[in-house]
Amino acid sequence: MTWAQRLKRVFRIDVETCQACGGAMKTIASIEDPAVTGKILAHLEQAAPVREVVRLPEPRASPDGWV
Repeated sequence: MTWAQRLKRVFRIDVETCQACGGAMKTIASIEDPAVTGKILAHLEQAAPVREVVRLPEPRASPDGWV
């Protein structure tokens, strides 16, 4: 059983099918070295845009609906 088949079977993650169009996808690389994956994840964390906190307005009615 390939790692892609295991992901699909255990976690229901299908890396061989495009979520957008349903077409077939092909894995071109598999990075398994912990040092390399750590560098990639650290870079992605630095490159991630800071998200603005959006505050919701105060509710006008009670959560129960009738009070």
